[in-house]
Amino acid sequence: MLGVDLGTRRIGLAVSDPSGTLAGPHEILDRSGDPAADRRAIVAAARELGATRIVVGLPRSLSGRDGPAARAARAEAAALATEAGPDLPVELHDERFSTVTAQQSVRASGARRKARRRPLDDVAAAVILQSYLESRR
Repeated sequence: MLGVDLGTRRIGLAVSDPSGTLAGPHEILDRSGDPAADRRAIVAAARELGATRIVVGLPRSLSGRDGPAARAARAEAAALATEAGPDLPVELHDERFSTVTAQQSVRASGARRKARRRPLDDVAAAVILQSYLESRR
């Protein structure tokens, strides 16, 4: 499976192992300014990796309600599903705290300060995808 963290400047991608047990960071795509091109890049990555599903993070508010970011993510996921076609389903998964969790995991790993300053979009995507995988058990 391919996990996706949709940011305003970057898109984080993560991939699961074949058994669907573990997720790990894959890559970070810079936003191109063309949403259709960004969607094509996500679908191309999914197909290249042999993914059978795309899981997109849904940034709900702390109360669990949809704010502007969640509504935008829903719209982008719907457009991504159209781009991917019926053979590559797209699902949304709650991403509350994914960035915070990603920051904490990088800090806990003992990474040097310079490594901790790099964008964590791919790590956040892995957090989202791992949460999704665990929710299916």
